[in-house]
Amino acid sequence: MVEILATTAPESRTSVEGLGADAPGECSCLRQKSGCCRCEALGQYSQGAECRYDHALKTAAKAKEAVMIDAARERAEELHEAGMKLSNAGNDDAAVEQYLKALAFDPDRPSTLYNLGLIFKYRREWRASFEYNRRARELRADDEATLWNLTIAATALQDWATARDVWRDLKIFSEPGEGPINENFGDTPVRLNADESSDAPREVVWARRLCPVRARILNIPTGATGFRHGDVVLHDGAAVGYRLDSDGRECAVFNVLELFEPSRFSTFEVSVEVDGPQDVGALEGLCDEAGIPFADWTGSLRTLCKACSEGRPHEGHDGELKERDWERTRRVGFAAIDADRLGAVLKGWKGRRKLVADLRCTLDARLS
Repeated sequence: MVEILATTAPESRTSVEGLGADAPGECSCLRQKSGCCRCEALGQYSQGAECRYDHALKTAAKAKEAVMIDAARERAEELHEAGMKLSNAGNDDAAVEQYLKALAFDPDRPSTLYNLGLIFKYRREWRASFEYNRRARELRADDEATLWNLTIAATALQDWATARDVWRDLKIFSEPGEGPINENFGDTPVRLNADESSDAPREVVWARRLCPVRARILNIPTGATGFRHGDVVLHDGAAVGYRLDSDGRECAVFNVLELFEPSRFSTFEVSVEVDGPQDVGALEGLCDEAGIPFADWTGSLRTLCKACSEGRPHEGHDGELKERDWERTRRVGFAAIDADRLGAVLKGWKGRRKLVADLRCTLDARLS
């Protein structure tokens, strides 16, 4: 509470001219907390008192405003913490409510803006994710996580100017240009259907990165995944597990967020019966000549526990495929644009003790 002090009796003065030390437009009574002969002579004593009262009111208002701002920030922090607990418990809807309430008290909380952008990223609500991360970047321009999430949302929205601007800030890609970045950032494994709410099978396949968050699938995923050879996918920037490439180098696994650009290849699956590895090799050679990607899923698919899939597979998993006994019946996958051409390849390969059964298209590119 601000208290208005009582005035003291003015000193006696003989003339107004003796007070020439006062600043222009300023009355000495403002400093003496009293009237003065100059004020009285000019009829300004009441005006000086009014000035002191206005000053006191402004001081009180500023103090009150400071207290209110501190209280608002404290409340925003409480709501933010509540939102984090709800999000960690898997209740993102309620978390969003708490975060929005926090912003009502403190609109410039970068951590709250970031958390909202993160939730909307995983919901693939790209416009909302973009806006919250953009505002967070304005308040905390050097936060790397915010920048990555902003450029992921920008890429999803095909806002190439923003995406390139952020990559320059991150010092990842600074080449001049417009439109999407289509370079070779190396091969990396990506996890399909990483969202645990999805009923589709999760598979880790290899892909070639076109930019830091887009990659073209190189393997042939099984049809049940909903993804095909040649699909361009948008993936996250955080590593969730590691795999070794053909040269023994460790590569990060990135979770796929969504299909970005569909492939022209359809996925076909067939069961074949062969005498040995040489028969599978012969079929693969014919497919190469015809430009049809081929996968021997019986020899290449393995099942990992969640801990190994999202971490580093232990040596036992690495040796599983090598230790299997040869199986004559093989599950084989193809990626083909022309089903007739695939049929011709299989017809030319079939022979004595090489049987083909149940050829079917498990994921048709024409339906995407």
